[in-house]
Amino acid sequence: MALTLQDVSRIAHLARLELSAPQQALMLEQLNGFFGIVEQMSAVDTRGVEPLYTPLSAVQAVELRLRDDLVTETDRRQANQRSAPAVEDGLFLVPKVIE
Repeated sequence: MALTLQDVSRIAHLARLELSAPQQALMLEQLNGFFGIVEQMSAVDTRGVEPLYTPLSAVQAVELRLRDDLVTETDRRQANQRSAPAVEDGLFLVPKVIE
């Protein structure tokens, strides 16, 4: 997928960027280079390759250090809702803004 100068101009407009002609040419070259790399990566057959949760697991065994899922804080709902203008059944009430 190769971009054109018109594409770069439109992208710059959408991003609210003001690019000179040389900057647009450089951006075109960089973006097309990026998309070229993406196309190369997309061409690689990755069937049967397990995803890595960390790059280190490709070279050594890594044990996940997970903590127990325990409640460590007290319930402060009432204290947090004390300053709310309207509360019902433990929920904040807000004005209707969409009909």
